[in-house]
Amino acid sequence: MSELVRFSVAMPVELLIQFDNLVARRGLAKNRSEVIRDLVRECLVSEEWDDPNAEIVGTLSIVYSHQAHDLQSKLDQIQHTHHDRIISSLHVHLDAHNCLEVIVMRGPSKLIRVLAESILGVKGVKHGNLTTTTTGKHI
Repeated sequence: MSELVRFSVAMPVELLIQFDNLVARRGLAKNRSEVIRDLVRECLVSEEWDDPNAEIVGTLSIVYSHQAHDLQSKLDQIQHTHHDRIISSLHVHLDAHNCLEVIVMRGPSKLIRVLAESILGVKGVKHGNLTTTTTGKHI
């Protein structure tokens, strides 16, 4: 870990009270400094995601009916076409009709976004969410 530098922050009392509540919700091992570092990292990751050429890691979670016509083969085709961007996938049977698939992807932000949107756009996908993070090179 690099050297820690101290600095002070001024804020209204009401905002500090809300911040301290956030610190408390984050758990026993967290203090103001830890939470501020977490928030700065979150902001930097978000900014890196905005750069279309930045290498990011994305986790796409989708829910779909396994009875939808030809859906699984369409999902497989997309994933095979982008095998160089797909790191891993996990398939879970939620109930008699619904499946959850988690697809881990890595690559330039713009390509991962397009890939996720192509999967989410397949007819029969009920719901999906892309969660992104950075590979940590710049943080």
